Amino acid sequence: MEQTNDNGALQAPLGSGFTATSTASEVIKGINLAGKVVIVTGGYTGIGLETTKVLAAAGATVVVPARSPEKARENLAGVANIELAELDLMQPDSVDAFAASFLASGRPLHLLIHNAGIMFVPLRRDSRGSESQLATNYLAPFQLTARLWPALQQAQGARVVSVSSLGHQFAPFNFEDPNFEHRDYDTMAAYGQSKSALNLFSLELDKRGHAAGIRAYSLHPGNIWGTELLREAPMDILQQFGFYDKQGKEVPEVIGSLKSIPQGAATTIWCATSPLLNTIGGVYCEDSDVARLASGEGFANGVESAGVMAYSVDAATATRLWHLTEKLTGISFNPAG
Repeated sequence: MEQTNDNGALQAPLGSGFTATSTASEVIKGINLAGKVVIVTGGYTGIGLETTKVLAAAGATVVVPARSPEKARENLAGVANIELAELDLMQPDSVDAFAASFLASGRPLHLLIHNAGIMFVPLRRDSRGSESQLATNYLAPFQLTARLWPALQQAQGARVVSVSSLGHQFAPFNFEDPNFEHRDYDTMAAYGQSKSALNLFSLELDKRGHAAGIRAYSLHPGNIWGTELLREAPMDILQQFGFYDKQGKEVPEVIGSLKSIPQGAATTIWCATSPLLNTIGGVYCEDSDVARLASGEGFANGVESAGVMAYSVDAATATRLWHLTEKLTGISFNPAG
């Protein structure tokens, strides 16, 4: 029986040969994706844009669903092998419509990359009443994966890659009150639980889907400057992490220590294409390799420098979350069925 990553059993670096400074183009060197079909949510800004460009340059057809099609068209002008479509991850009906349109094309889906996400936003809710970071960062990827499952199966060897974050260390998933209906809203905790949920989803999805040839991975892209992710972040949080000083000015030495966008996209590309992952899945990765379990010691601002928390690769928690998610979304998703 193939080993799973339950409780972090597989969380150990494989010796990929890449580092934190490796770029997406370096990671994909020598890999030909001609004939492959890829979906990259949020694939028109930040590390998503770099991910799209690198995959397309390797020969893949990349479908980029966008909430702002005009902006996507502008940012991707001149890039070959790109298809644009409309998708708003905060609208469940939009997720269903996009998936139905793709399935109608009759094509297999070789790579589904859940790249889009939001961070440190004010309290908002989707039409189901779900808190917006949970809805965008986790519930929408669950729904989209479920709806696109026939196309993933058709590929006869597909990967589902979810861009998580070291920020999962901010908070485990809160089963008692995931939507902040009975507690004060904490945007960092909301972000943390949404990314913990994404890690647990990848663990459970891999267990349920690998018999059909579908593997799942989650990852931390690194701390990156120059994306739109922090556009609504409160200044006090940005100061807490050292990005800005007490006067609200950028701290150059901190900004300079962060990853570039090409470096930030590298781990996504590695999870999507590396042959080293052909026989394992359900793992959380960072710096273009499998991450170690976090020790739970040596925290700064509540976050360790690297690694995945045991609570976000816990087998029982992953199964419990899957069942809860089916209730929250109204979607029965049984990949093994």
